[in-house]
Amino acid sequence: MTAERQTAQNDTQLPASVGDSTPGASGVAALDRAFSILFAFRPGDYALTLAELAARTGLYKSTILRLAGSLIQHRMLFRLEDGRYQIGAAPLMLGALYQRSMRLADVVLPHMRALAEATGEAVSLYIRERDVRVCLHRVDSNHSIRDHVREGDVLPLERGSGGRVLCAFSGMQGATYDAIRRDYYYVSIGERDRETVGLSVPVFGAQQALRGALCLAGPASRIDGALLQSWRAPVLEHAAQITSTLGGDPAPLRAAAQLISKP
Repeated sequence: MTAERQTAQNDTQLPASVGDSTPGASGVAALDRAFSILFAFRPGDYALTLAELAARTGLYKSTILRLAGSLIQHRMLFRLEDGRYQIGAAPLMLGALYQRSMRLADVVLPHMRALAEATGEAVSLYIRERDVRVCLHRVDSNHSIRDHVREGDVLPLERGSGGRVLCAFSGMQGATYDAIRRDYYYVSIGERDRETVGLSVPVFGAQQALRGALCLAGPASRIDGALLQSWRAPVLEHAAQITSTLGGDPAPLRAAAQLISKP
């Protein structure tokens, strides 16, 4: 009898909390443990041994063996001839379905509305189109005096906070853009329009592809520099949440927000 088969048989002797034999709660517990196996894989991993999976998940090897059988059956995992495990083909298929079904508006508009409500100012999402930027989505301020931009409007790329952020994360060189890539935000005061101030941050998708610039803007008569600076961390956090939903890595945006929030 092999060591793995013996271990699997011994699993019936484990407590219910490990062996998932408790009626009712067992299904959820098994799912949680199965997901912990999948998420044990990290960028750069080629394959993991049973011992490595046990160390990363905290699960018994016997529990991993049992759950791995189901994951392999559903192509979530793949077992190599040497006994190591790889992520299977099914997650790639599910990821492709997710990307095809994901509508950008469904993701960004709730965050834009939340920011507009919290600040009282207009929020826009700009994308780059060659040498200009286009307002893709817009939530207006309720104030009669506000930054007047509509969805579909075309604006300069190298003026204003939204354009500067798009330039920076599209590879534009220069000290200004180096600072934006370091800080993950840009504040403009009277740059595109002398009566308008703006704060913009990037939004990323899968493989950290730039999806747009999230911009909070309003009239200089109502927004001073100090108020605009205080909005940096909340805007960065919303951008991080959007990025996470779109399949990007929110860590750099959250790190920038935490750095701002430090006393």
